[in-house]
Amino acid sequence: MNDLATKTQNYRRLEGVDMLRGLAIFFVLMNHVNMRLVIAEIPYGTGLSPQLLHSFVWNGQYGVQIFFSISGFLITSTSMQRWRSLSLVRPTSFYGLRFARIAPVLILLLVILSLLHLTRSQWFYVTPAVGGLGRALWAALTFHVNLLEAQRGYLPGNWDILWSLSVEETFYLAFPLACVLLGRGKLLYGLLATLVITGPFARTAWTRGNDTWAEYSYLGGMDAIALGCLTALCLPHLKFSRRGLLTLLWLGGVGMFFILGFSLRVESWGLMPLGLDMTLISIGTCMVIASFSQLSQGWFIVWPLVWIGRRSYEIYMTHMFVVIGVFVLFKSLGAPLRAIPLLFIVTIPLAAITGAGVARYYSEPMNRYLRRRFKDGNFNA
Repeated sequence: MNDLATKTQNYRRLEGVDMLRGLAIFFVLMNHVNMRLVIAEIPYGTGLSPQLLHSFVWNGQYGVQIFFSISGFLITSTSMQRWRSLSLVRPTSFYGLRFARIAPVLILLLVILSLLHLTRSQWFYVTPAVGGLGRALWAALTFHVNLLEAQRGYLPGNWDILWSLSVEETFYLAFPLACVLLGRGKLLYGLLATLVITGPFARTAWTRGNDTWAEYSYLGGMDAIALGCLTALCLPHLKFSRRGLLTLLWLGGVGMFFILGFSLRVESWGLMPLGLDMTLISIGTCMVIASFSQLSQGWFIVWPLVWIGRRSYEIYMTHMFVVIGVFVLFKSLGAPLRAIPLLFIVTIPLAAITGAGVARYYSEPMNRYLRRRFKDGNFNA
């Protein structure tokens, strides 16, 4: 094979992949509502199975890992479509397209957070201990919020979510350059495989006891992105029978279900302390993506998750406003324990509607406008 990915297939909008994104944002939302309760020391869950509770409200980190895997797949597959070969990727065009997708919402978020910081609200104030507003803005704009938090402590919740953007966009700063330099032959495969191998070590042995860095490190998240990239690179050269695709879907789904649904067992078996739980859920996600890319989609699609998944970036970037707003209302009512299920039930759709509104009336129009300025076509990743 003289040139990577000269054979590409038509990657239509995959409802199955959107469904996975919807599942990922659901776990993130549940986790962040849960964290408000935990930080406020409000006990709940009495009488529930510890594993059942854990599966619903403590899988946010797995949700982000699913996002990373999907992101790697979509960026690589759409780049293969646009330039026919990864060695022909134009870095300036690539960066322009990423800017059009990421920057409008990010800049709007930072403007709003800066104004709220000036109100000195406990929910939005960036304390001098973690560097103040200027340091937080610089970290957000240069994609090292994760590093700042590992060094100085957590930022307020609306800032903290930007740690994952720091990991993802740092990867994509290097991606087009790696494609141009290594896109011919198999060197790019080797680089991506190296990132996959180093992921578990970055989450464990290389953290030097820093729990924040164990979750937020660059290499600790890039293995999932790299697995998504490898999936997109390999798929055009692989043909599965329908039975093979269903088997792949079943194996990947069971793997994901095991990590998400039996996380306490995963920890007791030693997979979590070794950092392999994140690797396994990424592999399962990529197996499901691979099957979705070639299967005709139908009965297994959950449409509410598809709807949420198509707006997952905007929901992710804005959801903490809803989480905090609903939680403040919950506290003002005396934090009744009987209302905790309602707290979760109300927050999820409100966050989805808020993100959808931002997507429809702001980010998507801005995205289209900027891409017209860049004189390039649609780029949905």
